[in-house]
Amino acid sequence: MTDKTFPSWPDVAAQLVEVAAGRRAADTIITGGIWVNVHTRECLPDHDIAISAGRIAFVGPDASHCRGDDTRTIEAQGRYMVPGLCDGHMHIESTMLTPAEFARAVIPHGTTSAFTDPHEIANVLGLNGVRMMHDEALMQPINIFTQMPSCAPSAPGLETTGFRITAEDVAEAMAWPGIVGLGEMMNFPGVSNGDPQMLAEIAATQRANKTVGGHYASPDLGPAFAAYVAGGPADDHEGTCEADAVARMRQGMRSMIRLGSAWYDVKTQITAITEKGLDPRNMILCTDDSHSGTITNEGHMNRVVRHAIDCGCDPLVALQMATINTATHFGLEREIGSLTPGRRADVILTSDLKTFPVETVIARGEVVAEDGKCLADCPHFDWPDMARQTVNMARDLSAEDFDIPAPEGANAVTANVIGVVENQAPTRALKFELPVTEGRVQATGEVCQIALVERHRATDTVTNAFVSGFGYEGRMAMASTVAHDSHHMIVVGTDAEQMALAANRLREVGGGITIFREGEELALVALPIAGLMSDRPAAEVAADADRLVQAMVDCGCKLNNAYMQHSLLALVVIPELRISDLGLVDVQKFEIIPLLEPQT
Repeated sequence: MTDKTFPSWPDVAAQLVEVAAGRRAADTIITGGIWVNVHTRECLPDHDIAISAGRIAFVGPDASHCRGDDTRTIEAQGRYMVPGLCDGHMHIESTMLTPAEFARAVIPHGTTSAFTDPHEIANVLGLNGVRMMHDEALMQPINIFTQMPSCAPSAPGLETTGFRITAEDVAEAMAWPGIVGLGEMMNFPGVSNGDPQMLAEIAATQRANKTVGGHYASPDLGPAFAAYVAGGPADDHEGTCEADAVARMRQGMRSMIRLGSAWYDVKTQITAITEKGLDPRNMILCTDDSHSGTITNEGHMNRVVRHAIDCGCDPLVALQMATINTATHFGLEREIGSLTPGRRADVILTSDLKTFPVETVIARGEVVAEDGKCLADCPHFDWPDMARQTVNMARDLSAEDFDIPAPEGANAVTANVIGVVENQAPTRALKFELPVTEGRVQATGEVCQIALVERHRATDTVTNAFVSGFGYEGRMAMASTVAHDSHHMIVVGTDAEQMALAANRLREVGGGITIFREGEELALVALPIAGLMSDRPAAEVAADADRLVQAMVDCGCKLNNAYMQHSLLALVVIPELRISDLGLVDVQKFEIIPLLEPQT
C-alpha cells in the first residue's frame, strides 16, 4: 500500500519551477487572500497561491502570470489563508471510527494532517491490526501519518494483552511507507531503568531517522525524568501543569499540550508561553483522545486552536503550534505545515483568526470541504472477519462472577479504591471502609464496583475491584471493550446482575459500549472492529455516543465526558491506581497491590 499516487516534491519540482516562473499554467489559483505565514508570524494581505500537482508552486501578491485557460480560480475574498491543521498526537481508535470515517469527520474542521499511534488495535490484533490501520490511513485524501506502537503491553508484567509488540516488529514497520516514527513510549520506568526491549525499539526508530514519541506520566522531574529523556523520546503529552511543559522544553523535548474529549491540559500549560514568555517553537497542540461526539459536535484541531486563543495565546502563535511546529517536529516541514512553495497545498480559508470559522478546506490542491460539509471521497479498507470477531469470552457471565469475598468473620473491610479525577487522565489511590453482607464486600455510597473481564483468549478471568467518582445511583452498569490500553472489557456498576447483563450484551454484539438500568439497555454504541471502532459514518456513531452520555447522566453521573474516564480505568501507565487482568495496579510503584487491606 502506498500513499495513493500523490507525487513527491522531487517528482514534480520541474513542473513547480515552470509554474512559478509563468512558463506553465497552474492547476488552481487561490486569489485575493490574507497569507498567514507561520514561518515569520505575519499576515500579508492581497496575496495569491498558485497550485500545481497538489503542491504550492507560488505565493505572492499577484499570481496572474501562473494563469492559463484551464486554471481554476478559488476566490478567497479577503479571507485568511491558513495552513491545514496538524494533530501532533492522537489515536484514531479513540474516535470510535475507522481511518476513513475519521478523515470524513475531521476534514470539515480543517484537519489535513494527523499523527496517529494505533496502539489500541495493536493490543487486540498485533502487527496485523497496525498494518490495516496504516493501509486505510494511506487511502485517504488527507495526510494520516502512522507512528508504530511501542508498548503492547504498556507495562509488561502488569497486564496481559491480545498481542505483544517486539523490537523486531518496530524495525519491520519502520520500512512501511506511512510510518513516521515510534508511538508514545509509555513504559517510562522501563526506559529510565534501561530496559533492553524498550531501548531496542527506540534505537530501531532512531536508526531509521524517525521520531520517537514520548509518554512520561509521572510528576517526578528528577533523575528518573532525566534518564527518560536521555533514552531518546522526543516529545511528551502527559504534562498537566506549567512546570511540566517548562521541564520538557528545557530538556529539548516538544511539549505537546492536549485538549481531548476529557483531557483539559492546555490552560494549565500554555502559561509557559503566554505568561512565562518561553519560545513557543517547542510547544505543540494535539487532541490525544477525542471521541466521535466531540468531533461531530464541537470540532477537532480547530477546537484546540480556539481554546488556546481563549486561554490568552496569540492567534498566530496558536496556529504555529498546530501547523509548522508539528511538521518540524516530525521532520516534515518541507512537506506540510506552511503555505510555501513545494509544500502540499493544504489550505483553510477563514474570515476570522480568533473565532476561527473553517469555511473552505483544500487538501493537496483539491477542495475537500465547504461550509462544514465534507466533499471528498474517503475510501474504506475491507476489514476481514478476524478483525471483527475479537470478543473472546469463555461463556456468558452471571451475577456471581462479580462477588468479592470478605475475610472470614469480617463485618467491614478497608478497600483500595480507584478515584476518578474529572477532566484529567490520572486517578487517585483512595481507601474506603466498606460493609460486608453474607460474606461479600458491598459497594456503597459513592463507591461502585468495577470489573475487568478478559476478552482476548477466553481465559474466564474476571478481576473485581472498586471505583469512586462517577456518582451512579440505582441498579445500573456500564460495560466497554474500549479499555486502554489492553482493551479487555471494563464493567462499572452498582449491581452485579446489571453488570452481567452489560458484559454479555457486548459479547453478543462483538464489542462496543453499553449501559443497563433495571434490566433495560439504555444505550449501545456497537464497535465491531476490534471491539474499538465502527465503520459507520461519524454522525451515526456520534448520535449513539450522545445517547450513551445521556444514559450515564440519567444514571446519576455528572462528570464531564465520563465515558473517557471509564475507558482509561485499565491504563496501567498513568498514576495512581488502575485495574488489569492481573489485579489492582499501583502505578506509582508499578506493582500489584491487594484489593483489601489486611485485617488488624
